[in-house]
Amino acid sequence: MAKRDYYEVLGVRRDADEAELKKAYRRLALQYHPDRNPDNPQAEERFKEASEAYAVLSDSDKRRAYDRFGFEGVGATGAADFGDLGGFTDLFNDLFGDLFGGRGGGGRRRGRGQRGADLRYNLEVEVAQLVSSFEAKLSIPKMRPCQTCEGTGLRPGTQPERCTRCRGTGQVVFQQGFFRISRPCDACGGEGEVVRERCPDCRGAGRIEGQQSISVRIPAGVDEGARLRLSGEGEAGVAGGPPGDLYVVISIKPHPLFVRDGPDLHCEVPVPFVKAALGSEIEVPTLEGKVTMRIPEGTQSGTVLRLRGKGLPTLRQSARGDQLVRIFVEVPTKLTDRQRQLVEQLADEIGTDVSPAAKSFMDKLRDLFG
Repeated sequence: MAKRDYYEVLGVRRDADEAELKKAYRRLALQYHPDRNPDNPQAEERFKEASEAYAVLSDSDKRRAYDRFGFEGVGATGAADFGDLGGFTDLFNDLFGDLFGGRGGGGRRRGRGQRGADLRYNLEVEVAQLVSSFEAKLSIPKMRPCQTCEGTGLRPGTQPERCTRCRGTGQVVFQQGFFRISRPCDACGGEGEVVRERCPDCRGAGRIEGQQSISVRIPAGVDEGARLRLSGEGEAGVAGGPPGDLYVVISIKPHPLFVRDGPDLHCEVPVPFVKAALGSEIEVPTLEGKVTMRIPEGTQSGTVLRLRGKGLPTLRQSARGDQLVRIFVEVPTKLTDRQRQLVEQLADEIGTDVSPAAKSFMDKLRDLFG
């Protein structure tokens, strides 16, 4: 098969700089690498072709010779001579270390520790607790660092052994076509070390199950569904990795008297019809105890009165919300004979003159039906 121009292979202009060459080669190599295209000879050929082109054009001396004399200038007769390219393998590892799990020149990989899992704790709080901030004591079941081995997973007094397969580098090298590729050692997981004697308590995991008591401050007026993040209070990491985080999710327990509406509270208070008619003082519950409220005479059922500052605090303001009191006028039941007689006398006496809403309703009925 006739060789193609190196610039054409990489799809770049003849004046392309080093960054453009590197970008073009990376794109083609990722697309056609044999590991991503098993049993595909066409892809392997394209991969070799791109690698040969990049190896020449990325070397300033070889590029000048190629630009002046073509393939003869670099001695290309069907395959590039990669033996004298020196840093090409390092360059390849630099480009594709993430793809193959290597680290540049194949140095030992340390710190494979994994971050611990994040945890969620659902905390139910009372509405009355939200008047001010408070400390909540939590008992969290989670994986904790093993105290026996201090999280190393090793039997106390022992040390990990050097991996004999990779000789402690954490990398194994194999031949791929015309150059060498390094990958993490499967014998030691890329650590370069092998644990022979594991901690008897955690069996080498470095973590054990346990309970931990934690105090968390709940801010005043916190909202339903709010998430409080406690950094580093999640599960312990694996092999020395950092711990996860703990998320405390707030839920508000329903209150028998109050309904929350942001910082405001709503409640309904029954009032005997006599007190509503004459006006009086009534006792109203709040989150901080009973208060006395004056209702005007003639108060109707459904009237809403406001107690300022008796609601909940807000997270961003120092002021508190209000408590909205909805009056429910209660009509007496099971009257005695004497009480019934008095009510009937009252009805005869007042008629509809002191009931403007009823009078207006009757007037509308007469207008409609005559």
